Amino acid sequence: MGTPLGDFIRAKRDSTQPDVLGLPDHGRRRSPGLRRSDVAARAGVSVEYLTRIEQGRDRNPSPAVVNALADALSLDPSERNHLRYLAEIAGGACSPPGRAAAPRRDIRPSVLETLRLLEPGIAVVTNRVGDILAHTGGYELLMSGTGLLDADQPNLTRYVFVDPGARTFFADWDAVADEQAFDLWHAPSIQNFEWLTAELAPVAGPDFTQRLNRHVLPQRGVLRLNHPSGHELRLQRETLELSSDDQQIVVFLAADEATAQCIEQLRRPTHLRAVQ
Repeated sequence: MGTPLGDFIRAKRDSTQPDVLGLPDHGRRRSPGLRRSDVAARAGVSVEYLTRIEQGRDRNPSPAVVNALADALSLDPSERNHLRYLAEIAGGACSPPGRAAAPRRDIRPSVLETLRLLEPGIAVVTNRVGDILAHTGGYELLMSGTGLLDADQPNLTRYVFVDPGARTFFADWDAVADEQAFDLWHAPSIQNFEWLTAELAPVAGPDFTQRLNRHVLPQRGVLRLNHPSGHELRLQRETLELSSDDQQIVVFLAADEATAQCIEQLRRPTHLRAVQ
């Protein structure tokens, strides 16, 4: 059985063309990208050892080996951080017995006060698995009519993969789906990750699990929304990490004048609502 670490290395190897790294093209082969021998030679490890890592038979590569593999695959800084994170969880030592606990949903009062200061802007507090914990009235206005906030405990990841309306609401649904799947790898603990995948995978189907295992690092460009009002909105996102809480505040800003005008047309007196 493979591991996320092995899956990521294999995916990067298959998606990297030899000429990008100045390597000769060996002609036709069964799979695209780099050969194991190419990566092993660049990393200074044996092909057998690289195979064991990719297949999940070696789950504890040293930091030196992880860094060498990052160099061999010419990973960018975000990809390197992800590779190191996957190496940390590869051993599976943190997997708990029995049913994993749900992620925390409590919010510090100072975080709620920060949201109040952001009114009437568009902002939301989420945890790493996509639970919507609190939001400004501006966010509620933006999401009105989409179905996202209709659940007792709204979850953005579940909405993206399960609600059919999400594929219309998010103009670039594929990119948003990749973002949500990737972010699950950075849940605060493997327990939280397992909790959501146990709840989500059975209803989200293979599209979710395939994206989860592809480890595609999202670009997080402009978010385009087909709003129920009939407007197309283009939004920039600024993320404020609350590292001590394993939560984040996401602030949405108009990416162009047309979007700013549409938001002004939608705006009405707003208030802060925390989701318990």
